[in-house]
Amino acid sequence: MAMSAGPAEDNSPMSDINTTPLVDVMLVLLIIFLITVPVVIQTVPMEIPKVAFEPTTTKPENVSLSIKGGADGSCEVYWGLTRVSSQELLDRAVVKLKAEIDRQGGVNAPGLELPEAHIRGDVKTPYRCIGGAVYTMQRAGFSRVGFISNPPPGYQTARL
Repeated sequence: MAMSAGPAEDNSPMSDINTTPLVDVMLVLLIIFLITVPVVIQTVPMEIPKVAFEPTTTKPENVSLSIKGGADGSCEVYWGLTRVSSQELLDRAVVKLKAEIDRQGGVNAPGLELPEAHIRGDVKTPYRCIGGAVYTMQRAGFSRVGFISNPPPGYQTARL
């Protein structure tokens, strides 16, 4: 490496920038990024489901629940238009499921179609209210619990 001291009689400071430390730092950062990027990009290979809005077919045997949060932080669950407590929800769901299974010829009937639970939740409803209703319906024996939502305006439905 050479160093320029300039003329001996000129005592003014040098205005040249020493870029060697900057280049050293940039090379170190480049090496760090080259080493860490493959580690960050590695993922487990899997196929993630593609979700699309699917119109709901309403059947008379399906259960429609509406859930919203009360002003005092409580959960308000409605079976149709009737407000129910957690225990009443469980009791009604068990009775409804048993009646539907009996109507179709029993548990071992060929082509048995179990009813579904459709849940409408208010936007401001706490998750614990909706989660509690899902848990109660699954505990009662409903294997299909779905959510009813409003798609954005102009949304096109498509089967994937």
